[in-house]
Amino acid sequence: MSAQERLLYTARTRTTGGRDGASRSDDGRLEVRLSMPGTRGAGTNPEQLFAAAWSACFEGAVAVAARKLHVTIPAEPIIDTEVDLNIADGEYFLRARLNVSLPDLPRDIAWAVLDAAHQICPYSKATRGNVDVAINLV
Repeated sequence: MSAQERLLYTARTRTTGGRDGASRSDDGRLEVRLSMPGTRGAGTNPEQLFAAAWSACFEGAVAVAARKLHVTIPAEPIIDTEVDLNIADGEYFLRARLNVSLPDLPRDIAWAVLDAAHQICPYSKATRGNVDVAINLV
């Protein structure tokens, strides 16, 4: 960690049983059953959790970007995130789409906010160059 870096938070979870198991945070605030995508299992799956986490983080990045650009967001953004689990040549990979609604904001300004948010969001940074991502203004 550099002298300018500052640790803000560390999330800790324990998963047992893989995709058909369970995950729990060390503070007990998160406890989820897991099941394979597309099955009738009783739990969620990592792709749904990733989509929810990314959209929540991205909404925060939208707020930060708007402040930096001196833009007032007239309504709460709505972010519908889709994460695809794919396979090709025996290798698994993800694709994602963040479909963002910024009501009542002119499209050019909304795009400026979304572009800036995509540069700010830690999830966007983590996936950059690794996951095919589309940001859509809806």
